[in-house]
Parts: sequence; C-alpha cells; structure tokens
Amino acid sequence: MISANLVILISVGYVILLFALAYFSERLAEGDRGQFLRSPLVYTLAISVYCTSWTFYGAVGSAARSGLEFFAIYLGPTLVFVGWWFGLRKLVRIGRNQRITSVADLISSRFGKSNRLAVLVTLIAVIGTTPYIALQLKAITTSLFVISSDSIVTGVGDRTDDNRLALGVAVGMALFTILFGTRNVDAKEQHHGVVAAIAFEAIVKLVALLSVGIFVVFGLGGGFAEIFSRAEAAGVNVYDNGGFGTRWVTIMVLSAAAIICLPRQFQITVVENSDENHLRTASWAFPLYLLGMSVFTLPIAIVGLNLLPAGTDPDMFVLTLPLAHGQEMLALFAFIGGFSSATSMIIIASIALSIMVSNHIVMPIALRTPWIAESGDGQGVTNLLLNSRRISICAVLALGFLYFWLTNGSGALARIGLISFAGVAQFLPAIIAALYWRDATSKGAGVGLFVGFSVWFYTLFFPSFVETGGMVADWVAHGPYGISFLRPEALFGLEGIDPLVHSVFWSLLANTGLMVLVSLSTNQSALERIQGTLFVDAFRRLPGTETRFMRSSAAANDLFFVAQRVLGAERATAVFDSYVKKEPGSRARFEPTPDFIAHLEKELAGSIGAASAHVMLSQVVSGDNISLQEVMQIADETQQVIEYSQQLEQKSEELRETAEKLQDANEKLRELDQEKDEFLSQVSHEVRTPMTSIRSFSEILLDPEGVTSDERQRFLSTIHTESLRLTLLLDEILDLSALERGEKTWDNEPVEVLKVLHRAALVCEPLAKSSGIEIRMGAVLENAVVEANGDRLCQVFINLISNAVKYNDCEDPYVAVSMKRVGKRLQIEFQDNGPGIAPKDRKRVFNKFSRGHRGVSNAQTGSGLGLAISSQIVTHMNGKIDLVRGTGEGACFRVTLPLAQMAKAAE
Repeated sequence: MISANLVILISVGYVILLFALAYFSERLAEGDRGQFLRSPLVYTLAISVYCTSWTFYGAVGSAARSGLEFFAIYLGPTLVFVGWWFGLRKLVRIGRNQRITSVADLISSRFGKSNRLAVLVTLIAVIGTTPYIALQLKAITTSLFVISSDSIVTGVGDRTDDNRLALGVAVGMALFTILFGTRNVDAKEQHHGVVAAIAFEAIVKLVALLSVGIFVVFGLGGGFAEIFSRAEAAGVNVYDNGGFGTRWVTIMVLSAAAIICLPRQFQITVVENSDENHLRTASWAFPLYLLGMSVFTLPIAIVGLNLLPAGTDPDMFVLTLPLAHGQEMLALFAFIGGFSSATSMIIIASIALSIMVSNHIVMPIALRTPWIAESGDGQGVTNLLLNSRRISICAVLALGFLYFWLTNGSGALARIGLISFAGVAQFLPAIIAALYWRDATSKGAGVGLFVGFSVWFYTLFFPSFVETGGMVADWVAHGPYGISFLRPEALFGLEGIDPLVHSVFWSLLANTGLMVLVSLSTNQSALERIQGTLFVDAFRRLPGTETRFMRSSAAANDLFFVAQRVLGAERATAVFDSYVKKEPGSRARFEPTPDFIAHLEKELAGSIGAASAHVMLSQVVSGDNISLQEVMQIADETQQVIEYSQQLEQKSEELRETAEKLQDANEKLRELDQEKDEFLSQVSHEVRTPMTSIRSFSEILLDPEGVTSDERQRFLSTIHTESLRLTLLLDEILDLSALERGEKTWDNEPVEVLKVLHRAALVCEPLAKSSGIEIRMGAVLENAVVEANGDRLCQVFINLISNAVKYNDCEDPYVAVSMKRVGKRLQIEFQDNGPGIAPKDRKRVFNKFSRGHRGVSNAQTGSGLGLAISSQIVTHMNGKIDLVRGTGEGACFRVTLPLAQMAKAAE
C-alpha cells in the first residue's frame, strides 16, 4: 500500500510542475525562442488530449468486458487523420480565415453568423461534455483509492471521501485553467503555455502505459503468444469476436465524430493550430501515438482477468496488476499517467467551453445592457470577457462534479464516455453541411441540432441517472406515464437494441433528416449565401473576394471606438495602423473601406465570436448587398459620369478667345469624342460578354427540365465566375477614371525599391512557374529609395512582370529585372525574350482596352486596362513608364522614378 498523503503530495507536485512548464512556455512563446512550441511535434502531442482516463483506464476495462470493442475507440480517429486529413485542413483554413474560436463559432458563422444557433451549440456542448468531465473525476478518485488501499478488490463501490476528493480536484483544475487559459481575450491567440503542458502530459501518460504494458506482458504474462493462448480461459474471445456488429460500428463512428466535434478536440486541432501544414505530420504521427496507447490494452485485460481475484475492477487493472506484484513505484507512475490523462482533458475542455459561453451567451446579453452600450473605456468589454470565462470554467467543472455526485459508482468509464461522444456527435451533420453543402440553411441546422440533441438527452443522457431511482427509474422501465411506446431505451417500440446504438440511430436520423428537409424548404439570407460560399470554396477563393458584392460605410472614429472596447487601445491601434499611415491626425482622414470593415470584423470575432462581432459592428456600419441588376446600373452610371466629364471639358474648350485656339480645341474635342466612343464601345463589349453568359445560363436554369445536377452546378459556377469578372472590370474602370481625373488616394513617401521588386516577384512566381518562365534579378541597387507608394508601385511591377510572362513563348523563356541610377532618377527595366510588340501596337500599348498581339496563341488575356492604370500610377509618382525596345529582342518596359532626398543625401 502507498500512503494516500504521499500520493496526494506527488499529485500536487506534479500539478506544480505543470504550472512551471506552462508559465515558462508562455514566456518563451512571447519571444523568438518559442518556435519549438509551434512545431508539428508539440501540435501532434497536444491532439492526444483525446486519450483521457477513459482510454488510459477504461479501454482496459472495455477489453475485459467486451473483447475487441475497445479498438473502435482508436480506429475512428485513425481513419479521420489518415483518410480525411484534407477535411481537417479545410477546417483549419476556414478557422484561420474566419477567426473561428470554437465549434459553436464555426457552425454559427457558416449559417449567417446566427447567435441563436451559437447559443444552442454552446448549451449542447456544455451538457454533452458534463459526463466526460465527471468521468475524469471518477477516474482520479477511483485510482487514488485503489493505489492507497490495502486491498485491490475494495476499489469498487461507494466511498465516503470520493466527493470531497473529486471536489478538490475540480477546484485545482479550475485554478490552473483560469491562470493559464484566460490570460487574454483573443481566443485565436494560441495558449502556448497550456498546449506545452498538454504535450508534456501526453508523453507522461504514453510512457506510463507502455511501462505497465511491458511489465505485464514480459514480466507476468510470458509474452504475447502465451497471453493470447489464455484469452479464452479468461473469457475474452479474441479470434472470433461477435462484437463486430452494430455497436462496434456505432462506437467507431462516434469516435471518428468526436475527434472533430468534441470542444476540446476542436480547440486543439483547429483553434490552437499555428500552421495547417502541421496536419501532414499529425496525419501519421497521431495514429502512431494511438497505436502506442492501445498495443498493450488487450494483454493487460487478459492477464488481469487471469491473475487478479474476482471482484477487482477491470477499469483499474493498470494499477492493480503492478500493486498485486509488489511494483509500487510502477503503480505510482501509472497513477501519474492516468492523472495526466484526466487533467489534460479537464483543462482543455474547460477553456473551450468557457470561450463558447462567454462569446455566445454572456456577450450577446451584455450587448443589450445599457452599461456596456455606454461604456467608453477600452477595458469594460475586456474585463467582462475575462471574468465571464473564469466564472464559466468554474461553472463547467461544477456541473461535472454535480454529475459525478449524482451518478457516483453508476457505471464503467467507457459507458460514461460514450454518452458524451453521442451528445457532441450531434454537431457532425451541421459541420459536414457547413463544409460541403452550399444550400444548407440556418433554420435547417437549428431544427436538426435541437431535435437530435433532445432525442439524445431523452434516450441516453436521462437514463444515466437511473440509479438515483424515483421518476427516472420509472420512466426508463415503463415509459412516461406508463406509455411503453415512449420508453427512453425502446423509443417507438424499437426493442432489443443496445441502448447506445438505439440512441445514436434515432438522434442522428432525426438530426440529419430534419436539417435536410428544412433546408430544402427554406431560403437562405444574403449573409448565409455569402458565408456558405466562403466555407464551401475555402480553397478556391482569394482573400478579399468576400466583400466584392458588399457596400458598407462607417465613420473611422466609430469603428475605432468599437475596436477599443473589445480589443483594448493597444491592439485596436495596431489594427488601424495596418491600414492607416502612422501620421498625426491621419486616422481622422481615414475612410474605412469594405475590406477594412470585413478585416475588423474578423479581428473582433477572434475575441467575442463571429455572431457577436457581426452584431456589434452592425450598430455602427450601414450597408447592403449589390444584386446583379445593380451591377448593370453601376455600369450605366459609370458611362454617364464619363460622358458628363467629357461635356464639361467640351464647354471649357468653347470659351477660347481666338479662332486658332478654338480650332485646336475643336480638333481636340473631336479626338476626345472619338476616344469616348471607342471607350464606351469597349466597355459595352466587355460588359456584354459576361452578361450574355449570365443571361444565357440563367434562362437555362429557369427551365430546370433536362438539366442534370452536374450541369446545374457548372452553370451556376459560370454565372458566379462571370459576375466576379464583371465586378473586377468595373473596379478597374473606376480606378482608371479616378486617376485620369487627377484624384490620388495616396501620398508619396520614401520606398525601398528592391523590397517592392521582391514582393512583386513573389506574387508572380506561381504564374511564372506554371508557364516554365524564369524571373531573373539582374543588376540592382540595394538601398535605392524613391518617392512613391509601396502598394501602388508593387501593382505596377506585378502588371509588367505578369504581362511579360503571359506573352512569352520562347523555348527558354525568362523575364529579367534590373535597375540603375541616372542622375537624380532611378530606372527599373523589365526585359523579356519573347516575340516583342509589333510596331503597329507600340503606340497604343498604354491605351485603355489595348491588348498585345505578339503571336502567342495560348496567352491569357485581360481587360486591357493594366498598362493604362500603371501609366497613370507612375505619372502620379512624378515618374514615367516607357516601352524602350520592340520586335526581335523581346519587349522592355522602363519605369523611371525620382530618387528620394534621403537616398541622394546618402550618396
């Protein structure tokens, strides 16, 4: 026997070690020395939080009772990571793009940022996780009693000190989680200290279980062959297991769903992921970890049944076998391994659930209270979030303790764990629909989740309290009010089925069926359609495209006020400074763009969730969606503006006093009028082409007879692509028109040209590689600084490089970039070895809608506005762009810009 005080002392010391590890890891993560904490190894070890005390202790008990059934617990996650890692990668990509903070945030964000849906998911998660937390408390108390008891058999049954011990563990875990899980309000900032502690615990529990397994197999059992030869005598059927039926398949499906749907697993796999490429390592390393955790499970169960006396709790064989053979230190090490398994689950689950509760329940309520609305400082919301998360952690652990107290001694560890697995599996239909079904609606997801959860609650969660007696026992035995047709474990007369299989069948059937039926019979809101497209096309959409069909406006001061209240003054300033030049008073002149508003909403979502962020910004942002009809109206208005501008210019020319000047003016007006006609003709042609496609395919879709599902999807994809093309064309026309009118949305400042060149080359590198073209950097000046705008200059360089790539069909193609100083100006040349530009095209190459025709049959064509816009941009930087060489030696464009004063002084 090991002294209970010694075991408790060692446990406290172990927790202190975790405190120290988490603290120093948090400090390292703040500097450059913490890169190891963001490595694939630490990430993979943290995912092993899946292996709780259920798998450490309960898997052996499950093997002793049901043979190979325990293997399904490990097979489900293995299939997900090996066969569906691309789906996990899509979840991680969406989580980063949308600033997802939890599984509730994922589902609510996809379905129109619905806060009602977020509240429902949060409640399901809290209730569904409660039995799992109780399982960890039960495992800790039972293992402590076993290791400190005189008899290994008396480890089963009610114990008067269990509740006090479980309460103490819950309080300790709450303290640890609060200290290292609520240090900041941004849930998207990884909790590196906690993750490091979880990774360390993963190593401890694996080594502990392997140590016990090696001792049992080679020290007690005589090897694997000898142990399996005694399996039948022990009552474990290994070779002809009858358990590969509906229950085995159900457990495998639930374990596969749990690796995504459990709040703690979503927290680690998605929220704590710092690089989606880590999934490549996890896809093979995590299954290997599960193999290590399971390889000795069945041998330990067989040896325990053969050697230990009747009445020994199979869940505790990992402890009782070393104790029964005098290996007290090994048993103590095994206890620490089981303690690690339980505490890691409690910590991560509490963090994940507290974020969900604060973001989706507390925050929406607070937004409706006057004191939050009137709070002007930047700490009110921050303190509210932190305090609500701390209180939520305590409340979650209190619920786990309450469940433990009400059901103490009422079942094996595996049974309690499967109750939670079935509960959180209700998220699976909504998550799959979020990733792959564009037309799923929030009403469908909400109805499906609510009904599925209700069925699970009635058929599985409610019967877990049967040993408390009273109404629960009566309803389970006879049904409510004696209606046997509604018995929880034989719903609608479906008898003779395992209670777990029965509950999962009815709950997921109702959940999935209602979600599909309601989604098909209801319509999506505009925001749901946008979010659905962003989620389903997460790998195909470019940054910023989500706002192309949005127009919204707000005062910069109002947006900064909202950001300051949620993010604090320092982070709010950093967000704005990424868009605004750091000059005195510059924020007052800043006019927020739709892209910036969308970016700010994502930043807020990282702290308070997507739904609350959307509600909060809606109070200061005015905006609506643009339909395709409105796009055409914008095109008409654009033409009217251009015509009106030309009319004003014509009237000013008519005021000239002399006949010669009047004649010159009339000649110029005729040229401008001709250019206007050509320009409008080109615009009409460019607009008509995508609109013809949109109209044609729309008319086909209006008569759905004879149109297959694949054809419908292809037509809709074409309509969407042509709409984006039309919008991009209008953006370029408006940009060029503003530049031609002399409007400039930037101030020139000193810019290092080489950095801009490298940035442009990096953007064009994928296009060049796909065409087999090399981008060469020739003679460059390291510290050349010009007066320009970095983003606009990069736009010019990208256009010149991409044009050279698209029109180059040489056998050994390349694009060479070089620069040199000429007096007080800097010349940057872009030379290619393609066919060059024909003489007839050289004069009009900078004209609007002018495209090169250099004999390249497969060259990609654009709108013909790129060089015209580039020329206007360089002109506004007091420079010029010229075509300096023509046919025979390729094309060479030269950009000439004035050197900055600081660069000339340095010379």
